[in-house]
Amino acid sequence: MAENLTLARPYAEAAYGLAADAGAAAAWLESLERLVQVIHAPEAQQLVRNPTVGAAALAKVLADAAGGLTESQVRLLEVMAENHRLPVLPEVLLHFRDLKNAAESVLAAEIQSAFPLSDADVASVVKTLTEKFGRPVRAAVTINAELIGGISVVIGDQTIDASVRGKLQKLATALTH
Repeated sequence: MAENLTLARPYAEAAYGLAADAGAAAAWLESLERLVQVIHAPEAQQLVRNPTVGAAALAKVLADAAGGLTESQVRLLEVMAENHRLPVLPEVLLHFRDLKNAAESVLAAEIQSAFPLSDADVASVVKTLTEKFGRPVRAAVTINAELIGGISVVIGDQTIDASVRGKLQKLATALTH
């Protein structure tokens, strides 16, 4: 994964530079998200691994599948295909998102919940995190049934564990010491 991030960094930085110059970072982010969804499809994976498919043809198929890409976005896809870097597209998205968040002074939060959260619940958690960190927070919510109940929040290198599993682990540690 670290190697993929290293390979993805120049593409993400170039993409973000183009996006920022055009005032289109949000549109670029949406396009990259669509491309990552496309690249995860089994059919796309087969195409990427097929040595008989040329870079230009591969980029065109992926761009058509993602739809609505700008000329610059298609060119990025072509360059990545030519350099056999399409497998690191998910990491390009991650780094691009980090660059966008940093430029906007926004913290990215990964909220894991044992059960689906309502929009009001997510808004409440985001409000609390915004107050705690003094910066706007953009949250991504995932379901993790292993938490048993409650939530776990990761922001950068900090984890706030308010899950039942986390509390049980703390209790077990306290009882064994």
